[in-house]
Amino acid sequence: MKLNPTRRAALASILCLPLALAACGGDDSSSGGSGDEVTLKLAHSYTEQQPQHACGAETIKDEAEGADVGLKIEIYPSSQLGGDADRIASVQSGDIDLDIQGASALAAVHEPVGVLDAAYAFPDAEALDGFMTGEGGTKLKDDFKSASGVTVVGAWSAGARQFTANKAIREPGDLDGLRMRFPGSPQFLLNAKALGAEATEVAYEELYLSLQQGVVDGQENPLTNIDSLNLDEVQKFVSLSDHQLNSNLVIAGPKYDELSKEQQDALTEAVSKAVADMPGCVEDAEKTILDSFKSEGKTQVVEDVDTEAFSTQADAWFRENLKGDSLAVYESIKDSQQ
Repeated sequence: MKLNPTRRAALASILCLPLALAACGGDDSSSGGSGDEVTLKLAHSYTEQQPQHACGAETIKDEAEGADVGLKIEIYPSSQLGGDADRIASVQSGDIDLDIQGASALAAVHEPVGVLDAAYAFPDAEALDGFMTGEGGTKLKDDFKSASGVTVVGAWSAGARQFTANKAIREPGDLDGLRMRFPGSPQFLLNAKALGAEATEVAYEELYLSLQQGVVDGQENPLTNIDSLNLDEVQKFVSLSDHQLNSNLVIAGPKYDELSKEQQDALTEAVSKAVADMPGCVEDAEKTILDSFKSEGKTQVVEDVDTEAFSTQADAWFRENLKGDSLAVYESIKDSQQ
């Protein structure tokens, strides 16, 4: 059959339509599949005033969305999507896409990762970052992914943990006879033993009242937590023991693996920016808090703590009592600082 020119042009347009649509679709690898915007839920347990939110979650959101690769981050602070134990399960199931968690909480799904929170494991944030981006940290992240199905995108320190009590704590012997509140996770309880403390478990939300009523004599937390709970009102001394870096891991669920490479790279770079910003952010917050403690005079800041005595005691205890993969991670951490 012979087609007239008008029919011939129309038929050519129909035949070319699928090719044109395919061409308009572009390369899926750079657009996250369909090219639609991908929304990621980012959850954590911190207040909006704490560095983990202000310099962590907000930086991740701003940087990822600013990369213009089709990512949108929705932040849910203050345990809006559940406590730590609940949220790790939600990350595994894909109900939460990104989460900021302490290493000790994540030990529930892979025990060796909790060693990142061992007392005096790291002297500072730079040492933590060096380990996590090096050979030992890469192996730990790979093992965590194999055990849990969850990706560790990055890690930072949100400041060191300090002792508070109604007496100064300058050396391990000063802990004798004190009922010290430690979080109930296994690594924190190991830390108490390594430091020579008598650990008593009290819920974080009940800590102020427990100290006020004498249920416990003292506790340990980062300065930002001590300040947010107003513990200077019920404790006479803050002893700067720096006995544990308060680590946070940024973890990602199944949707991370579905992102395009461009989106994964943008998210990783966003987390890296937060990791780089966190030490300065924490330092500024802690300086403000300490200046306030000193000027108000409700609690005395003890700066002459014998951290070497605490560190030496803790190191010997961990090398004797940690076993298997947990001991291997601890030794790898220490070797990375040589």
